[in-house]
Amino acid sequence: MSTENRVDVSPPVPVAAPVAAPVATPAPVSVAVPVAAPVKPKRRWGWPVALVVLLLLALGGGAYWWLRPNTALPAGLASGNGRIEADEIDIDTKFAGRIAKLLVDEGDLTKAGQVLAVMDTRDLEAQLKQAQAMIAQAEQTLKSSQAALIQQKSQVTYAQQEIARTESLVGQGFATRETLDQRRQILVSAIAGQRAAEDVIAQSQAAIDAATHAAELLQVNIADNSLTAPRDGRIEYRVANTGEVLPVGGKVFTMLDTGYVYMDIYLSTLDAGRVKLGTEARIVLDAYPTHPFPAKVVFVAQQAQFTPKTVETQDERDVLMFRVRARIDEEEVLAHADAVRSGLPGVTTVQTVPGTAWPAKLQLAAPK
Repeated sequence: MSTENRVDVSPPVPVAAPVAAPVATPAPVSVAVPVAAPVKPKRRWGWPVALVVLLLLALGGGAYWWLRPNTALPAGLASGNGRIEADEIDIDTKFAGRIAKLLVDEGDLTKAGQVLAVMDTRDLEAQLKQAQAMIAQAEQTLKSSQAALIQQKSQVTYAQQEIARTESLVGQGFATRETLDQRRQILVSAIAGQRAAEDVIAQSQAAIDAATHAAELLQVNIADNSLTAPRDGRIEYRVANTGEVLPVGGKVFTMLDTGYVYMDIYLSTLDAGRVKLGTEARIVLDAYPTHPFPAKVVFVAQQAQFTPKTVETQDERDVLMFRVRARIDEEEVLAHADAVRSGLPGVTTVQTVPGTAWPAKLQLAAPK
């Protein structure tokens, strides 16, 4: 064989693989493992507690369903919320003056004609005494004039008798005409004196009348300085204090007329169109939910309006409503004056169909 075609089949020389640098092994760290305390077996109270809670919730829900107010109204009735209101009456002074006494305070119930405050009237009382003195003086003058009139009348009578006798003597020739003329002049003078006495009497009577009227006026003014309640009511505000000087028309109290107590509510067009003046109503106050007060409709607005902001929801305020006023019966208000106060919230229910039966919660108690 030739050497040119020979192939070297000797095994390859192994190549040494790169040797990696030795990695340092961290030293073992000793960790303290806490020994758990022995666990006590728990008592199985979960399901009894859950059962009790469920029972309480069920009982509470049932009680709420049973006791919850039934707001649904039968057909023929409509209701709305509002607040009790009463007409305000200002107790003002008629004359300028100083407050001498205040006999009531805020919150007091008053009766018609009750004296609430007294003004200082010493100046008027002095003027009254002066007028009474003038009356006494005029009465004395009247008595003197009446006595003078009696005297003048007697002189007139005597003069007339003298004339009659003189005329008889003149006819017989025992007296002259000159004497008769003198007697006649005396009669004229006596008649003039009588008329003067009558005029003095008339003047004295006029003076008495004038002084009497002046005294009566002063008595009225003194009485008007005692500020009285025009109607039964409750004092809402006390504006002035004892000793203050007030001008004419100065306000002392503001009272609420408990004889005219009402509630304004707002009804939809359909309900308000069916309500008529004099229609029966019931007012239930939040403070007295079991006592409906009888009332009657005394006002229904002629024009619709947006309900006021006292209505809670925006949707209800956007609806045009009609204002309806129901007034509580005056006798009922007077019988429960302590309970019915201005500002108390409540609900008014009115009959949109006359004769509609009231539900049990709105029926009035039978009179005892």
